[in-house]
Amino acid sequence: MNLLVMRGPVIAIAFLFSLISAPASAGEVRAAVASNFAAPMERIVALFEKDSGHRVMVSLGSSGKLYSQIKGGAPFDVMLAADEVTPKQLLQERLAVAGSRFVYATGRMVLWSAQPGFVDEKGMVLNNGNFNRLAIADPKLAPYGMAAKETLERLVMWNAMQRKLVKGENITQTYQFVATENAELGFVALSQIMRDGKVDAGSWWLVPSEMHKPIRQSAVLLSGAKDTIAAQSFLAFLKSDKARKVMRGFGYEMP
Repeated sequence: MNLLVMRGPVIAIAFLFSLISAPASAGEVRAAVASNFAAPMERIVALFEKDSGHRVMVSLGSSGKLYSQIKGGAPFDVMLAADEVTPKQLLQERLAVAGSRFVYATGRMVLWSAQPGFVDEKGMVLNNGNFNRLAIADPKLAPYGMAAKETLERLVMWNAMQRKLVKGENITQTYQFVATENAELGFVALSQIMRDGKVDAGSWWLVPSEMHKPIRQSAVLLSGAKDTIAAQSFLAFLKSDKARKVMRGFGYEMP
């Protein structure tokens, strides 16, 4: 009889001990991420998953395409856009959590060619016209495409370049046009050609920031994940020193 009396408390104590000693239940974060941020996102996700035990599922695309998917009901938890406008629209439409938006990085754009020596340090290659195709992301879908358009307008070249332009649906496709030399040069994100603070392929011109509106890349918590701890934790991690170090290594400027 004594054995039966003691059995309940022993089991209860063992159960409590297992709760205390076990790691917190891992969650999953479904992230919609602007394609310019693909490479740093891979590293940041690895660090976050190691530290938190949570898992991150990443879907890449242009900010415009991802916005359309979210409006259409795609089950994302967070969005990392390449601009400020898209997250603000989501907030206005009550598809994102009020007060959750923040700028996680400012992007830089480059005129890049896979051919060494093709692009000079001042971008004068645009003036000499010794190329057949210039790749940019679609300005209607991608903030880096809009920045490219603004730069060409500032140089009074937008109209003259129309017959040479080849437009990618997003900045990844634009980069691929240039990397495969289907276009001799193109406007791409610095993060696509820089690793650990160094560019070791092709030739490039860092477009001065005053040539276009700042590419202030913003993140936001989506409404369906307002009570999701894993999603909240990931956005908090994006502001950490570990994440910022990764972003700097890819050429991003910190807010």
